[in-house]
Amino acid sequence: MDSNNAMGRYKQIDVITASQDKLIVMLYDGAIVCLEKTLKAMDKKHGTEEAHNNIMKARDILHELLTSLNMNAGDIANRLSAIYTYMNKRLSEANVSKDKKPVIEVLNHLKELREAWASISNGSVNRGVLSSNKASAEQANTKPKEGTSKLDIVG
Repeated sequence: MDSNNAMGRYKQIDVITASQDKLIVMLYDGAIVCLEKTLKAMDKKHGTEEAHNNIMKARDILHELLTSLNMNAGDIANRLSAIYTYMNKRLSEANVSKDKKPVIEVLNHLKELREAWASISNGSVNRGVLSSNKASAEQANTKPKEGTSKLDIVG
């Protein structure tokens, strides 16, 4: 068995055996990789098609995250739905304009959400509460660090 085939099989088993929280983290990881590739492609002289393809993959992942939400979960599901919809819209704008700013914005939001879900997956955060840099900063009575995301998904 060659190494590529073995790696593919390992990833397949990892997905099949992963918890729901871990699967969400894996989706975030995939979208983050796609957007990092998008930014690199945007720097290339002939990277338009590559950037487009990676944006579309990231949008597909966001769509999967959106459609897999349990809307009976309450306010958090509604907030995540609005966030995913917003990010999808921003990526659509980036795809048309070939502008990096919306890609960077979405990438920062995805990284923040990924960290929150990773904390949940690792059991280091109370399952019912997600916090953001903004919420943490408000609790600490300080401003969020410059350049950090300002998502507010907690009540």
